[in-house]
Amino acid sequence: MAFDAGMLACSVAEIRRLALGARIEKVFQPERDEIVLQMRSLEGGKRLVINAGSGNPRLGFTAEQKENPSSPPMLCMLLRKHLQGAKLTGIRQAGFERVAYLEFETRDEMGFDCCRYLIAEIMGKYSNLIFANEEQKIIAVLHPVDFSTSALRQVLPGMTYELPPVQNKANPMQTGREDFMRMLEEGAAARAADKWITATFLGISASVAREIVYRASGETDTLLGMCRAERLCDAFFSVMGEVEENNFHPTMILQGNTPVEYAFCELSHYGGDFQRISYESAGQLLDDFFHTRDREQHIRQRAADILRILTNADSRLRRKLELQRTELADCEKGEEYKKYADLITANLFRLKRGDTRAELVDYEDWHEDGSFGTAVITLDPRLSPSANAQVYYKKYNKSKTAKVELAKQIALGESELSYIDSVFDALTHAETSSDLTEIRDELYRSGYASRMKNYTLSKKTPTPTVAEFRTSGGYRVLCGKNNVQNEYITHKLAGKNDYWFHVKSLPGSHAVMLCDGEDPDAVNFTEAAEIAAYFSKGADGQNVEVDYTLVRNVKKPAGGKPGFVIYHTNWSCIVTPNEEKVIAMRIK
Repeated sequence: MAFDAGMLACSVAEIRRLALGARIEKVFQPERDEIVLQMRSLEGGKRLVINAGSGNPRLGFTAEQKENPSSPPMLCMLLRKHLQGAKLTGIRQAGFERVAYLEFETRDEMGFDCCRYLIAEIMGKYSNLIFANEEQKIIAVLHPVDFSTSALRQVLPGMTYELPPVQNKANPMQTGREDFMRMLEEGAAARAADKWITATFLGISASVAREIVYRASGETDTLLGMCRAERLCDAFFSVMGEVEENNFHPTMILQGNTPVEYAFCELSHYGGDFQRISYESAGQLLDDFFHTRDREQHIRQRAADILRILTNADSRLRRKLELQRTELADCEKGEEYKKYADLITANLFRLKRGDTRAELVDYEDWHEDGSFGTAVITLDPRLSPSANAQVYYKKYNKSKTAKVELAKQIALGESELSYIDSVFDALTHAETSSDLTEIRDELYRSGYASRMKNYTLSKKTPTPTVAEFRTSGGYRVLCGKNNVQNEYITHKLAGKNDYWFHVKSLPGSHAVMLCDGEDPDAVNFTEAAEIAAYFSKGADGQNVEVDYTLVRNVKKPAGGKPGFVIYHTNWSCIVTPNEEKVIAMRIK
């Protein structure tokens, strides 16, 4: 799973075919490591993404539109100054390296025609984006590299750009069959063939190397000495020939619904447990592969403070509840304390000050033979018998009061824990920065301000942006992705005769089907219930129970946590959430 030189060649060929001569209309930087160029050509509008992050680096077209920060970063502003209105006149790959040069025709500060370069280095954790002039003198760099970072190569503004240091590997595009056979003879026979390919040749990912070996031998783990040289050579040059002839077959491998691998060529070595999808466009492949990964990474980065607060609060509450439940169990001894006090009071004439213990007849412990059991009671020798009785009465009264108060505290703790779980669930559905801001504001108002250092509550509360869907019958369904949005759609947007949905006994989103007084059929109810189930903690389950009722039956109790409601009149249905179906119903 790597954006190798072959995949870069595939993307470069697609950009060259569809975007040469295109004008740059806008420049965005939605993420710290990502630049998006919105361009216009005879082929129509295109969005070119260059991601130079360590997690998901890539270059290619994208159809996804991300939320942009309110104030653009410095690099974004610089690129807007130089590239807005510029024309993409060329794109090329540096040999078989994972480096692409994008050449732009633009004007300098004096209005004269000039050339500018965006140089994308798509090299895993060493990925970078460099902006340079026609002499390839660096104007700006996304990730500056100085002597403290690397003694081999520095990448700083003012320096002349140089390619990364040459690796001790052969360029597969410049290797002939005779050279390949010679290298093969020099290789260790006991070495895995795919490992030999990745160690010997530039720019070939592990998945492509396994595919070459599989085409040659029918297995992916074949040793070099067990491979027939001619067949391995044929398979190698067959794959490299696709790159040389621009005859790409972008392919993605899925396990269930989870993308696990992609490449510029067909990947036939995956077995029947995997699904293989072929694409016409490299950009569409990358969009589909990285969509979920990008969103999860984005949430992890921007929601680190929220996750820390919630995790700490969850741990604290669970420890506290465990202690309270232990104390509540101890309160069951209260009746025993009362019995001891009663027995001491009934036997005052038999006891005296200084006794440390008393063995008294327990008339509640009756045996079948007509005898009674005895109770051994510990006494304080410093107190009189009546004072010892009062000590046990006080313990009884204390345990009785503690039992009531602990029950209240446990109920409050469980309610708060349920609220924390609902916020955890909301984080899994957060899609934009505004979703995270709403969650932060909610936590601040809920009393977590002391744990949110340097956080300032938003002065203006923007209108929440909720997810919208349309059922097969044409009914709109609104779904909240957090508690703020849940309250907004349930108590502000929904009418009293609309239908409200929520998964039963689990944290989840409120969903409202807007009916305008109509009575939808069963299919629409099922689809609305599937939406509510998908945006809940039961999203990965089967046969999820969903409650639904009219909005007029849903009430928010006084002093309730955000998103908390009660209802007493409802129906229930059983559904199994289907991600593809829910996404297809969503209104973009």
